[in-house]
Amino acid sequence: MDAYLIPAVDGVAYGLLLFVVAAGLTLAFGVGDVLNLAHGTLFAFGAYAAAKVSDGSWLSLALAVLVGTAAAAVGGAVLSALLVPLAGRGHLAQALLTFGVALVVGDLLVGIFGPDELPVTVPAAVDRPIDIVGHSYPGYRLAFIGVAALIAVALYVVVARTRVGSLVRATVDDRDMVATLGVNPFLVRTGVLAAGGALAGLAGALGAPIIGPGPRTADLVLMLSLVVVVLGGLGSIGGALVAAIAVGEIQTLGVTSEATQDFAPFLLFGAMAVVLSARARGLLTSGRSAT
Repeated sequence: MDAYLIPAVDGVAYGLLLFVVAAGLTLAFGVGDVLNLAHGTLFAFGAYAAAKVSDGSWLSLALAVLVGTAAAAVGGAVLSALLVPLAGRGHLAQALLTFGVALVVGDLLVGIFGPDELPVTVPAAVDRPIDIVGHSYPGYRLAFIGVAALIAVALYVVVARTRVGSLVRATVDDRDMVATLGVNPFLVRTGVLAAGGALAGLAGALGAPIIGPGPRTADLVLMLSLVVVVLGGLGSIGGALVAAIAVGEIQTLGVTSEATQDFAPFLLFGAMAVVLSARARGLLTSGRSAT
């Protein structure tokens, strides 16, 4: 069991990174009713910002987080505007548009930053290995676990305990009633997509040392985020947190165990198939909810 300790901790770090990304995708679907296939590209904004701006100082890391988060938030708002003509056209039209945006922007990022994965420099104070029961573990990943946990708590408090969160949840339940109260549901959706983009950019900037910026980063993050959203119950933030941790552990422990190394890439999709089958039989519930 000692041999699985470090991979288990790594799974928590990986899972929390996926949660911060998937939380934005969950909000976009749960509130805006938008299937955003460009969400992985917004993560890439933050990751490339970390690679290019962060030089190992705290100031540069803070600047990278600010730039990546702001760029992704603007990207989320732009996507909301682009989707206006598709109102009432369904998720397929949304998927086609956002996927096309992801392809175009992905090629632009490769043209700007090159086809290779870029290294990311973090402050030396958090780059030191930490001893965990006799095993060395990257200090930055432990720091990220703490920061991501705080982000998860803050997100829950905002959605479940504040007036803004009440408005978001009301828009999920009955956007027509929200409109009668003088609140424009489109502005709520734009704000949510911008916030979701900001979460993706923040995850990209802070998580770049874990999932580095490269030409396939956006696709990988999007695929895993979609798995988290589906496993967590479409639109549920709490469910996304549980699913993200599960995905992180499956990914890391699956590769560690000799019994599962050969088919580790299929474990995740096998788990998703089991969950979907159970929901189809009524053994598990799913539904669109902001919390």
